[in-house]
Parts: sequence; C-alpha cells; structure tokens
Amino acid sequence: MLSVTDAGAGLLLLIALVSDVRTMRIPNALTIPAFAAALLYHCAADGLDGGIYALTGVLAGLVPLLALHLLKGIGAGDVKLFGALGAWAGTYFVLQTMMYAILYAGAVGLALILIRGAFGQRFIAGAAMLLLSRQPGRPALSWIEAGQVLRFPFMIAAVPGAVTAWLMVGG
Repeated sequence: MLSVTDAGAGLLLLIALVSDVRTMRIPNALTIPAFAAALLYHCAADGLDGGIYALTGVLAGLVPLLALHLLKGIGAGDVKLFGALGAWAGTYFVLQTMMYAILYAGAVGLALILIRGAFGQRFIAGAAMLLLSRQPGRPALSWIEAGQVLRFPFMIAAVPGAVTAWLMVGG
C-alpha cells in the first residue's frame, strides 16, 4: 500500500510529466502548491521534525539542480519540481532520483540523436500527433524535430529516475 508521501510524490511526478511532455513547461501552479501540501502534511504528521524533513528535502532538490539550470541544462520548472519532490519524499529519495534521472537523460539524449534522422523523426512525430496532439497542425512532440538544438522534457528522464529510486530504496 502506498504511503501518503509516496502518493503525493507520485501524483506530482505524473502531472509534471504530462505538462512537460505536452508544453515543455512545469508550471508554478503545480510546484508551489505541491511544496506547500508536503510541508503541511509533514508538519501535521511529525511536527517540527516533519517540517525540517520537508525543508531539508527542498534544499536537496533545489541546490544541485540550480547549478544545472544556470548552465542552461534544465529549466527552472524542473528545479522547482525537484524541490517539491524533496519536500514530499525527503533528501535521500530526491538525491537518488536526481542521480538516476541524469543517467536516464543521457540515454534519452543518445536515443534522440539516433532517431532524429528522417525516418525516426517522421515515425515519432506521427505517433505523437495521434496520441498527444494539443494544437491543430502542430506535432505534440515538436521538440524532436531535426535541425533543432537537442532539447527534451526532463520529466521523461525524471519519472523513470524516481521509479528506479523508489524500487532501489525498497518502496
């Protein structure tokens, strides 16, 4: 059975994944309430120790990824998302997730380099148009288009990273 913290973190990641894949954005309207809910939950469940647990998790999620954001490796929404994830799941989990997410991001980047050729691009864009289209005439996964700088929603690496961390921690 899932704990409240697992459910909170899982819901946060699921919503962020959908938003990031569709729009390449993780809105403040998701991350700020998620952080507040985690802080309130942990304070209600464990008092001051719970608040310290949540705030320490926030810092563990924000600080390392802030450097990556300043180097233009990830967006600010990803940084805030990891802060909110840390508030829900704690320092150890968010750092584990971060490590696995960065490894998965490398694999995704390599895969995108390989599929950005003409056939791979047409196949992926066609499937995305059918499954995720959000605007008429514009492929939902326009970030795969050949000739563009290699960019992709970090959440497609972060979610598998979180699942891996959850399995490794013994979730």
